Amino acid sequence: MTTYKEAGVDIDAANNALEKVKKHAKTTFNKHTLSDIGSFGGCFNFPSKDFSNPVLVSSVDGVGTKLLIANLANRHDTIGQCLVNHCVNDILVIGAKPLFFLDYFAAGKLDNDILDNVIKGFSIACKQNKCVLIGGETAEMPGFYDNKKYDVSGTVIGVVERNNMLSNRKTKKGDVLIGLPSNGLHTNGYSLARKVLLDKYKVGVNIDSLGCSVDEELLKIHKSYLNVLSPILDKPWLKALSHITGGGLIENTHRVLEKNQDVKINWSSWEWPNIFKLIQEEGNIKFDDMVRPFNLGIGMVLIINKTNLEELESYLDESNQVYHQIGEVI
Repeated sequence: MTTYKEAGVDIDAANNALEKVKKHAKTTFNKHTLSDIGSFGGCFNFPSKDFSNPVLVSSVDGVGTKLLIANLANRHDTIGQCLVNHCVNDILVIGAKPLFFLDYFAAGKLDNDILDNVIKGFSIACKQNKCVLIGGETAEMPGFYDNKKYDVSGTVIGVVERNNMLSNRKTKKGDVLIGLPSNGLHTNGYSLARKVLLDKYKVGVNIDSLGCSVDEELLKIHKSYLNVLSPILDKPWLKALSHITGGGLIENTHRVLEKNQDVKINWSSWEWPNIFKLIQEEGNIKFDDMVRPFNLGIGMVLIINKTNLEELESYLDESNQVYHQIGEVI
């Protein structure tokens, strides 16, 4: 007699994992959370009285082949944070703040320690971004994934007042671009980075120019910009935000411009972090081929009315937020 466990799916192990998930998720719950982890659906009591004309904003994403670095290093505590922060930044571009987050975790063979670390990362980032880890799915898929491989995706739901949607604002020529620094690669460009670096640099071995090992550098947490930008989302001089992900600075910023507009970037206005210099040098990569896959040290771009530059600079200085004036709309 063949059992489901012998086929590669251990329901008892999954149930044990669920208890760990509940422990982390409950630390993110707030007064609007109506359901527990394990329900067929996550229930959230939307605070409609706090809004006059609310619009729900959603985004779904993954972390790409950054997962392969996590597997090589056997370190899984940053992946969950990266995923939540990436999703939160995407809806922030619309002007939305997160309400709740759902995850999907799939593996060839469920490793409860790996799952625990990933979910712990989700919960840390959810608390930092003031949203609820309201539910998710854990799938064991033998034969589809190798036993040590796993994949994750996440979905965030947020809200913004309709009259404060950044997507309704119009950029114009002369608007100024302000760049906020990234924390390394964030979650993009890993296929190229792996190809260039992993044949030469071993996991766990310090690289002088980085001050850490290649895996420590590549597993740095994707930064969330929610907390620093929330206080100025309703400022009329903030024309647009651009989250610099796959496609790089130029292509992502083009997504929030009006038709027939372009950006003029002063590429010397900030210094690339050493990881990008190392990738370019070791891979003998042309400048144009660095611009598209990597953020090159800029994780979020603010487009503002140039007459309000001093006000923004004053706010960022008071917030101890590093920034660079990197260009303009043309």
